[in-house]
Amino acid sequence: MTATPPNDQRPGAGRARLRVMQITDLHANILPYDYFADRPAQDIGLARTAGLAAQLRAEAANALLLDNGDFLQGNPLADYFGQVRGLRPGEVHPVIAAMNAAGVEVATLGNHDFDYGLDFLHAALAGAGFPVVSANVLTARGATPADDRMLVAPWVILDRHLIDEAGHSLPIRVGVIGFAPPQITRWSHPHLDGRISARDIMQAARAQVPALRAAGADLVIALCHSGLAEPDHVEGQENAGIPLAGVEGIDVVLAGHQHLTLPGPAYRGVPGVDADAGTIRGKPAVMAGFWGGHLGVIDLALGHDRGRWRILDHDSRLYPIAARQPDGTVAPLVRDMPAVTRAAAPAHAETLDYVRRPVGRCTGALHSYFALAGADPCVALLAQAQRAHVRQALKGTEHDGLPILSAVSPFKAGGRGGPEYYSDVPAGDLAIRHVADLYPYPNTVQAVRLTGAQVRAWLERAASLFNRIVPGQPDQMLMERDAPAYQFDVLDGLRYRIDLGQPARFDALGGPGNPQGRASSI
Repeated sequence: MTATPPNDQRPGAGRARLRVMQITDLHANILPYDYFADRPAQDIGLARTAGLAAQLRAEAANALLLDNGDFLQGNPLADYFGQVRGLRPGEVHPVIAAMNAAGVEVATLGNHDFDYGLDFLHAALAGAGFPVVSANVLTARGATPADDRMLVAPWVILDRHLIDEAGHSLPIRVGVIGFAPPQITRWSHPHLDGRISARDIMQAARAQVPALRAAGADLVIALCHSGLAEPDHVEGQENAGIPLAGVEGIDVVLAGHQHLTLPGPAYRGVPGVDADAGTIRGKPAVMAGFWGGHLGVIDLALGHDRGRWRILDHDSRLYPIAARQPDGTVAPLVRDMPAVTRAAAPAHAETLDYVRRPVGRCTGALHSYFALAGADPCVALLAQAQRAHVRQALKGTEHDGLPILSAVSPFKAGGRGGPEYYSDVPAGDLAIRHVADLYPYPNTVQAVRLTGAQVRAWLERAASLFNRIVPGQPDQMLMERDAPAYQFDVLDGLRYRIDLGQPARFDALGGPGNPQGRASSI
């Protein structure tokens, strides 16, 4: 192939297409397997998403596969390697090995990638055959963002050649920059305190995107492990995807973190977002759900003129890896990528041995099918375990003897996790997988002193999961279908009622209440 001659007037000369493919919020799901239930799961897993990406790459003259973060944590395989077994010297983390096999070309860090500590993160990233970027995660804060010392490179430039429609090869420099929620320093405080700080996403973008352009990037893709909430910039905001899209110099936004999908109905009506076209502030964007269930794809039509590239047109789409059939079963739409399956096989076998280890017995069944409607045995068991742990830890301290409330959320209660996203532990022997199913996150127990007013505010905030029910009106939804159940904290050890007929004092984001809210009382 040759570069396009300046006077080449043939149709398609200087016009090329670039397919940008996104994986996001993989959460260590490499194979189509549910370790909590110990059975195959057809609609998750990088092996299947990578197989789909390989098909779509074969159809395109030019393609990139990028990962949007939260790849190291999220299931028993991740916990086994992150908290139990660890990584041996020189060993490649199984998720990283799978991403290498899948052909991932750049990744960014999500908030959950810090859950096992900084040393483990460094050990895992050492095996990556691709650059990992993040522009707002720092090891030392400078006087300005340009003076910051970064945990990883803030951005990278990929030197590629595009084949234009006339068959010529044209160079392009694709800049890829990453961002994480600045709340990581609070969420992973025990691991990161004194070692990591994080800048506001917009503050970092305004400093680093011009630097990326000055370094010669023709096209800039933002790997934004952040969702789409407030349309305007708020200092320190968690979900900054909409204002980020407005930063001059960013051409494409790959969003994540919220486990939702774009294009699609999840963001209809959100200012600045065209949920059907898949754009944010007019720029091409995509959010590919979670656990590898979808592959996000943006097809860019590019024009090359006078040594510069510009976007002529774009098309954003989501490709699922499986589909629910009329009989309720889930059938795969693509085949697994063999290279990913091979890369994960040893870790998969070790994880199965781990999750099947017995740890106790349960005389009755535990399930979370009605966790949002009444007393739940799973929540009660977890609350009792937490209270016992804290009571023991407080013995002999100034806090010994204080009343202990135990806050627990029903993590698996359907909703946006799907109709099978529930805990269901039968009576009998308990294995590690059952314990992990009841509490799937590697959180750290914390005890804090609260006033009565703070407890009341906490309950108000938790009740905002539910819609306000207006007396006398028929067919009202108790809650939104995609409302995350983990926002509904139950404070065990306290008697109170939730009055669904009252307006909320706090909405789902923790701000002032709205007419769709609720209140909790006594």
